Amino acid sequence: MAESTPLPQTLDAWLAHIERMHPQAIDMGLNRVRAVKDAMALRPACPVFTVGGTNGKGSACMMLEAMLHHAGYKVGCYTSPHLLVYNERVRIAGANALDGDLVRAFEAVQAARSRAGVTLTYFEFGTLAALWLFLERKVDVMVLEIGLGGRLDAVNAFEPDCAMVMSVAMDHMNYLGDTREKIGFEKAHIYRAGKPAIYAADDPPRTLLDHAAAIGAPLLLRGRDYDFKPAATQWSYQGPGGARHGLPYPALRGAYQLANAAACITALDSLRARCPVTMNDARTGLLCAQNPGRFQVLPGQPTIILDVAHNPHAAQALAGSLKSLPRGGRTLAVFAMLSDKDIAGVIEIVKPRIDHWFAAGIGAPRGASGDTIAQFLSAAGIASVTRCDDVAAALNAARGGARVDDKIVVFGSFYTVSEAMQVLKRLT
Repeated sequence: MAESTPLPQTLDAWLAHIERMHPQAIDMGLNRVRAVKDAMALRPACPVFTVGGTNGKGSACMMLEAMLHHAGYKVGCYTSPHLLVYNERVRIAGANALDGDLVRAFEAVQAARSRAGVTLTYFEFGTLAALWLFLERKVDVMVLEIGLGGRLDAVNAFEPDCAMVMSVAMDHMNYLGDTREKIGFEKAHIYRAGKPAIYAADDPPRTLLDHAAAIGAPLLLRGRDYDFKPAATQWSYQGPGGARHGLPYPALRGAYQLANAAACITALDSLRARCPVTMNDARTGLLCAQNPGRFQVLPGQPTIILDVAHNPHAAQALAGSLKSLPRGGRTLAVFAMLSDKDIAGVIEIVKPRIDHWFAAGIGAPRGASGDTIAQFLSAAGIASVTRCDDVAAALNAARGGARVDDKIVVFGSFYTVSEAMQVLKRLT
């Protein structure tokens, strides 16, 4: 689109425009986004939480948002990707941004981009638009999810007051490196000198520890600076702000969510002088936080579970959550992944929990075909497989063959869960 061409008028038209603006979908680097950020004078004065990591960052953002919201703050929360509508990425005061507000934000970015003389990727454009809208709406606090990696991610152009890395595992190796140490180095760069830095898992890479020490970021580690202890119906926390007992289990399912919740409480404690949150508000937030597509158990029979698990680390969490479910009936998998992911690794981890697989294709860039998925399943020694063209066909086949006491788990990517959600939405 030439600069003199009339601007798009609708959100869908804007999204189509920004998707084709830059020659590469992923183009790591901060020079472009910083140039436009400066042209827009985007300088948040409110507290900013930045959340990165291989897995767990979306859930952490939702917990932080919910706890801060219930404490009375107007929260601007930016996450990615979305499942059904783009508006999910930009939330203000607990609600998705309106189409008209996003259009105005995109117009502001476009004007500044033209002045700066650069093009932007889809993610860069959306990140700048979200921050512009948060500032225009005068939010009290921001929660920003890192999109990919950390060091060169567009969100990292903004200065956090507290930075969290939820986990480091093998994913996006083409961009971040082929070892945990290389990936940890990239993710550690969201930390800032003199600002609270949190690592939520129990296995920090040496590169992450070294970078935090080198820049003088006060690093808070699970098991050393804070920790949690589960009990039958509640859990307890110990950290820099003291001990908390009688905490409710998060509404987000999965035993691993306690580690995410404990890290979020640590983050809130670290900024309690600027945005205090009572434990009653934290408790309410934990009970209300929702993150669709992360071991989301839908009501009805047969039980349908949606999980975006798309790498071995996330698959390990999914397998553990499936193991914890009540016994009875079969577990049927609707499974589709992107071709550049570790399909074999994910299958190997989850296969002990699955009785029958519905192998589906994804109609998106980099999507593996149903035939390809079926070939990976066969190579893993799995014979009980039904090959389907797409997720919709696979889900319909699974529902058609399921008994009332069976469980259907839909997993493998955001695309997989999104397509399943669209099918289920049409059925309601």
